[in-house]
Amino acid sequence: MTEIKFGTDGWRGIIADDFTFDNVRRVAGAMASYVLKYEDAKHGVFVGFDTRFLSQRMAQIAAQTIADAGIAVKISAQACPTPAVSYAVKTQVAAAGVMITSSHNPWNWNGMKMKGKFGGSATPAMMQRVAEELAAGSMPKNSGGSVEEVDLHAAYVAAVCSFADLDLIAKAKFHIAIDSMYGSGRGILAKVFADRGVQHVAIRQEINPLFPDINPEPIVPHIAMLQETVVREKCDAGFATDGDADRIGAVAEDGSFVDSHKCFAILLHWLLVRKKWPGDVVRAFNTTLMLDRIAAKYGRKLIECPIGFKYIADLMMEREILIGGEESGGIGYGRFLPERDGVLNSLMLANVMAEEGKPLGQLVADLQREFGEHHYGRVDMHVADAIKNSAIQRAGAADTRKLGRFGIVRKETLDGVKFFLDAPKNGNGADAWVLFRASGTEPMLRVYSEAASPELVAEILALAEEFVNAA
Repeated sequence: MTEIKFGTDGWRGIIADDFTFDNVRRVAGAMASYVLKYEDAKHGVFVGFDTRFLSQRMAQIAAQTIADAGIAVKISAQACPTPAVSYAVKTQVAAAGVMITSSHNPWNWNGMKMKGKFGGSATPAMMQRVAEELAAGSMPKNSGGSVEEVDLHAAYVAAVCSFADLDLIAKAKFHIAIDSMYGSGRGILAKVFADRGVQHVAIRQEINPLFPDINPEPIVPHIAMLQETVVREKCDAGFATDGDADRIGAVAEDGSFVDSHKCFAILLHWLLVRKKWPGDVVRAFNTTLMLDRIAAKYGRKLIECPIGFKYIADLMMEREILIGGEESGGIGYGRFLPERDGVLNSLMLANVMAEEGKPLGQLVADLQREFGEHHYGRVDMHVADAIKNSAIQRAGAADTRKLGRFGIVRKETLDGVKFFLDAPKNGNGADAWVLFRASGTEPMLRVYSEAASPELVAEILALAEEFVNAA
């Protein structure tokens, strides 16, 4: 029997290899058993799916398996964003939600995310219990279950539209490019903008489960078409959402990539200066330290958490959180949902542009001038587990005190091993760091770095790769 491991946001696998009909039933059965034991099952479960190959069929199988356990299930009538499922779960007081998606992974992957009754990623404790039910082979059978097809789009779209100032966006007369990357955010922003007369151009809105020439992840190089579109159409910004529309990537008016760190920083600065909403700030261990500088200037507490939005969601339920985000483009707001949302953040960035009267690239430049140059890079190293584990062990060793020409000032080990380096800051630029983090589910080691110039980031990442391969 195939081993199923839960990662930072559910389970993912290769279609027809380990992501099979039978394994979807196994996971759905475990989730149903969890709901029956630990939640109020009479409130039912919502099920959604993205645009991947067989996602709708897998969603139907998951829904029927949960219904066979005696639970009322409402399944989306069409492919929908993951946050639409989360919104339905929270606002309709459901026991849980299930989303068939593997988010930004390549075309041949699919997966299952679980959402808690609070409308966000299932907590680590919840997923541990689901894992226990899976290990026990739980497949509950009870009468009284049902499957009903429902619209999850309308209420969700109305909610994100009410969260942003669409009238102001329309008045600003900016020209915006939208890229849904063939994912389940397709058509949403285009319709919102069309209904309000916002000038826009939309690309990759059709369903194509092969995601031709890209992974549906809104980063370089996958957003090359959006970059070309922004320049060709003379847009003031471009916004991209990933395969299940819970992450955002952006492009400035000159076609340059605006990474999630800068999106997060722009949104945080605007919320503190313009909105003055209350709450602490949360960032994952692998995100920019510019956020720390912004929060400090405006007297807000900043909390650092492990990587994975479920940790941010946990904090959003414990205390008042203004905004929380992670490196992969997931950003959420405590007063909306304990959930990341690429569609909402596209609207929020357009809102910032409209209120400031500046295109996206100018907003980035303003922050770099005020808080120092911060540049970021990431390398995904597909290496054998032995090399991956050796690198992490050596990184954490007390006698590892240098990375190439740079001395290691200190180390942090909240999630992986992070070196803070004695590297040039170019005035008030970023404190240089590099993070080594091993995947728990595949033979991959991710290396992240931030420094005061793109050249320095590239050098640090190259030295880090040498360090990993020196095993």
